[in-house]
Amino acid sequence: MTAVTAAASPRPVMPGPARPDRVHLATLLEGIAPWDELERTHLATAAQWIAGGAPLYRTRKPDVPAIHLVSYFVVLDEPLGRLLLVAHREAGLWLPSGGHVEPMEDPWHTVVRECREELRIPAVPWAVSGQRPFFLTVTQTRGSGQHTDVSLWYVLSAGVGEISSFDAEEFDAIRWLSIQEVLAQPAETLDPHMHRFTRKLILAASHPGTS
Repeated sequence: MTAVTAAASPRPVMPGPARPDRVHLATLLEGIAPWDELERTHLATAAQWIAGGAPLYRTRKPDVPAIHLVSYFVVLDEPLGRLLLVAHREAGLWLPSGGHVEPMEDPWHTVVRECREELRIPAVPWAVSGQRPFFLTVTQTRGSGQHTDVSLWYVLSAGVGEISSFDAEEFDAIRWLSIQEVLAQPAETLDPHMHRFTRKLILAASHPGTS
């Protein structure tokens, strides 16, 4: 998982032959209802990238290929209205957990694998979105080895008391924040799309049929 800054659109490429993984990814994108015009633009950009035949998966750290697929997952304690964020060592930001999608790996399986590795718990999908991605961003990472992450954001369910350990090699700390506390955090301390994600989450939790 890497931190991201401002949006960066992948360069258009000529369409290539369809492959099962590309068809599946395109279907996942079609199931995401855009929250705002920026997400609508990111969805269109990601769909063009997937259909265009460019490599989809990271094959060498940190930036080969220059655009690759990531699965984020935000853990929600719905009864308490709290979200889990992690202090990412390399990024120096509070982020959702997540990781790079392995070649030919279903992005949901990335969530399952990374959740066990990073938070030591099984991945339990949020009832509203299930095993489907809830949000999508296309953004450029910060620091050395800059590249573009096409990130599928998933929502998981877990209670505050269920997480007692984490991957200390990757994270300095973990923190449960209320939804309003997340929105009150300075944007520069978080993933740049965290506030947008949280506002979309508020609407979906209030009106489940809109997700």
